[in-house]
Amino acid sequence: MEMELWYTEKQTKNHGITTKIKRTLYHDQSEFQTLDVIETAEFGNMLVLDGMVMTTDRDEFVYHEMITHVAMNTHPNPKDVLVVGGGDGGAIREILRYPSVENAVLAEIDGKVIEASKKYFPKIAGKLSDPRVNIQVTDGIRHIQENKGKYDVILVDSTEPVGPAVGLFQKPFYEGIYEALKEDGIMVAQTESPWFNRDLIRQVFRDISNTFPITRLYTASIPTYPSGLWSFTIGSKKYDPLEVDESKLKSFDTRYYRPEMHKALFQLPVFVQELLVDKGE
Repeated sequence: MEMELWYTEKQTKNHGITTKIKRTLYHDQSEFQTLDVIETAEFGNMLVLDGMVMTTDRDEFVYHEMITHVAMNTHPNPKDVLVVGGGDGGAIREILRYPSVENAVLAEIDGKVIEASKKYFPKIAGKLSDPRVNIQVTDGIRHIQENKGKYDVILVDSTEPVGPAVGLFQKPFYEGIYEALKEDGIMVAQTESPWFNRDLIRQVFRDISNTFPITRLYTASIPTYPSGLWSFTIGSKKYDPLEVDESKLKSFDTRYYRPEMHKALFQLPVFVQELLVDKGE
């Protein structure tokens, strides 16, 4: 009888996701976290950090397109763009679709994530060698503090709010991002699951709303992320994604995001919309 191997991520203390695996391709312990790359039967190669699924070959396009194109297509001329985290390179790949981009900075705290992604996820990390990309193995919070008024768009492509990523979900960080953006800059952060992280979404939306004049939340379906429903929060100094001229939105050979759905993304289910109502708590 052939033995089957399965990987399970305990997404909450009461719920997990499990998938059949073929083999472990990579295992290491960095200064910050445990890194694993496993080959799965359903999703291809899967990157796991501290036991949490970060990306897979099969569904990565959803996350990377959605964290990138809504903000990039809202800004009329993004030239200088920063990705905080995002060591797999997927957000950088999507950013570089825009011909206006002159400088794409990747501020990733863990260099081992970058190296593992280059080896095991070449379709995701393949654009990290582009001459417009500036890779900095550094603390994203520090980078934000040291670069005032520099960026048109900042993407916070973080892991879950544990370990080294905790500070990326706090109000001082968003205030730092505000200062690191140009006068018409936009930020977007991944903000977890509306099913499992309601308090976090509520707090982050409140903090970004208290920092930026325009704040919006949208969602996407990502099957390997907790609950399959994922949220992103935009903070903008000037440009409202709901007021863009749809005829001017750029279209690319993407697999999830398209200009026709840009404004519709912000039409939220009632239970998600309720998280954005400040009840004065």
